[in-house]
Amino acid sequence: MLNDNPESVDMTVLSKFPEYQEFRARKRGKPVEQSVAVVADEVSPSESIGQIVEDSYDELAAELLDRILAQPPTFLETLSLKLLRAMGYGGKESLLDHTGKPGDSGLDGIVRQDALALELVGVPAKRFDKGNTVQRPDIQAFVGALQGAQTTRGVFVTTGKFSLGALQFAENVPMRLRLIDGKELTRLMVRYNVGVQVRETFELKQIDEETFED
Repeated sequence: MLNDNPESVDMTVLSKFPEYQEFRARKRGKPVEQSVAVVADEVSPSESIGQIVEDSYDELAAELLDRILAQPPTFLETLSLKLLRAMGYGGKESLLDHTGKPGDSGLDGIVRQDALALELVGVPAKRFDKGNTVQRPDIQAFVGALQGAQTTRGVFVTTGKFSLGALQFAENVPMRLRLIDGKELTRLMVRYNVGVQVRETFELKQIDEETFED
């Protein structure tokens, strides 16, 4: 539940679980169906709209991952750099270089955080199927590539997942590493408007208290 709702866990989220519905019913002494209605009444319009938007974003993220997997591997490489640029990496001058090619030493992109290239971020982008896992040796090779590029910072992007061994190794090495799996990749794309666009905008209005003040 926490993985699916990282921002907040409110009544709308909890009401989806039969166990919580039964708990509410026992607490109020009402049938489960009535309890669900009570939960819905306690949710504000803002919360309801927010939940609908979050659900739509989850569906959009899942579709994005399918679309990425249908593209050639180089698409993920350039897409990863676009996302990092949208997130503010590369500074005002957007100093990001696509280096993905045969013999690229394991790094598909280099981000220069300053014009003098004193702070570099290495970026490998690996297109894996949803069920495939990046293992510890892949992260070890990543660390070696960063050392070859003379930097201690890196962002590993994949459309697959990371094994527990890979995650633990990344945490224990004396480098600043960030591992982004397919699920987080597409959520970040939605958040920073990469590969998506706003379709509709709605306004939720409330009373202007100043109008009714003496």
